[in-house]
Amino acid sequence: MKETTLCYLIRGNEWLMMLRNKKKNDINANKWIGIGGKTEPHETAEECILREIKEECGLNAVKLDFRGIIDFFYDSDSTDLSERITLYTSTEFTGTLHESDEGTLAWIREDEIENLDLWEGDRIFLRKIMNGDMKPFHLILHYDKEGNLISTAEKEYVQ
Repeated sequence: MKETTLCYLIRGNEWLMMLRNKKKNDINANKWIGIGGKTEPHETAEECILREIKEECGLNAVKLDFRGIIDFFYDSDSTDLSERITLYTSTEFTGTLHESDEGTLAWIREDEIENLDLWEGDRIFLRKIMNGDMKPFHLILHYDKEGNLISTAEKEYVQ
């Protein structure tokens, strides 16, 4: 299982979202997601997300809020499509937003996020965050080969 990170940068009632429309063979193709990526060897999740935010959008997160762990399983002939995602949000960041070579960036009003083309499992944890739930969680999401969510489970987060 590969280790990845994900962060939603929040500015007032707007969230920085990325439409994944620029990479070939992207499992997230045409989905709206946050900022993030693969953890490099000898890199902590926090180091990874800080690097990914800078690389993907040009911003520097000043403060990160750990939100939880998501285990993402995708039925496929390839075993590299399972990942553990360490999820953060940030409301404190500096810098100037720049274009990303991974997708189109846009500030989306919170009340419009549910209307985007999202992974169904993302809707589960995004609602938790939007409802102000700050308790860290451990969510398990299992998708079939067509990208349909077939099962979910939430466990108590244990550090």
